[in-house]
Amino acid sequence: MVDWQRLSDGERTLLERLFWSDGLSRGELAASTDFSKSKANLAIASLMGRELVEESGAQPSSGGRRPEMLRLSHRMGVLAGIDIGATSVDVALLAPDMTVLDHCSEAADVRAGPAAVFARVAALLRAARERCGVGAAQVLGIGVGVPGPVAFDSGTLVNPPLLPGWESFSIRDCLAEEYAAPVFVDNDVNVMALGTHWHLHGRLRNFLVVKVGTGIGCGIICHGAIYRGMDGAAGDVGHICVDPHGPPCHCGNAGCVEAMAAGPAIARMAEQAARDGESPRLKELLDRNGRLTPIDLGNASRAGDTAASAIVQQAGGQIGRMLAAAVNFFNPSHIFIGGGVTRIGPLFLASIRQSVYQRSLALSTRHLDIQYVPRIESAGVIGTGVMAVQETMLARAARP
Repeated sequence: MVDWQRLSDGERTLLERLFWSDGLSRGELAASTDFSKSKANLAIASLMGRELVEESGAQPSSGGRRPEMLRLSHRMGVLAGIDIGATSVDVALLAPDMTVLDHCSEAADVRAGPAAVFARVAALLRAARERCGVGAAQVLGIGVGVPGPVAFDSGTLVNPPLLPGWESFSIRDCLAEEYAAPVFVDNDVNVMALGTHWHLHGRLRNFLVVKVGTGIGCGIICHGAIYRGMDGAAGDVGHICVDPHGPPCHCGNAGCVEAMAAGPAIARMAEQAARDGESPRLKELLDRNGRLTPIDLGNASRAGDTAASAIVQQAGGQIGRMLAAAVNFFNPSHIFIGGGVTRIGPLFLASIRQSVYQRSLALSTRHLDIQYVPRIESAGVIGTGVMAVQETMLARAARP
């Protein structure tokens, strides 16, 4: 196991520059820091000697000898990423530079309880290691994302509304039965924000990632780092009230945006429209399948169903109403929308945009861009790996 505490701040800076890049030459790496070329080369040689950095191939020539690219070494070990959603689980093995070595995803029901879910997670992770020929001792760190509030320092869930029975469960202790590597746990939207931040190479400094699925949450990147707040509760926007006369929410309040515009609320509105005879298309689907999903609604909307489109616009408008308050408060450069509900289609995003721009201050939206999460299929598991890297090799020792 690598002793990260033995790294100097200068060596850690070089590793950090490499991590957030697509790979850099020695000259580019030196230029990206305040190191002299000779000091950078000495530090790089030391890191390569300890198998923390390696050459990954030559850059295209711009005249003269082609410079060798550097990356975090694949020989130092692997990271395990576990992204648990309300209805699915993703497990991946990642190289330290976030190359995906193995990735599997399957349906899961978190209501089955943490023991059952993590028994399956352990089996999937074990199978992934076997496919890659990786022993448990080669795992450098484990990142876990869960759909609920997390006290980050302890790695425990706190009164998670979508995860009954999970609050007293120690994810760290469970994984420690097989792995000596440190385990880091955060909510699923924070890891999605970290994955998005990495995909964008850290170029954006202040942005929001909003996940709309069974619940609604927000990951906050502030000055280039994830912002969790005092107790890890930052970004729990699903329980912002958008209508005091709205339906009851499982949190005990009424009119929360989650109760009015998350996946289950959208499905309920679609089923109600079908029963009320507002949409023959949705009625036919409900009669055939016994239930409707947000995807059914989106398909009907794209096919020209007026009632379905009205529901999509209503849900997007409610989310936009909540986000307008966040925009006026935080003034982000970008908002990225993720989660399963994004598959409803372009009208959903357009409705969110319209509501945000209509309700936000002109200065707050002058440079605001609202779009879907880039490379959404891997943002979660990549984010768990980013979290593990940040909390191990890139974490600087606390100063007295």
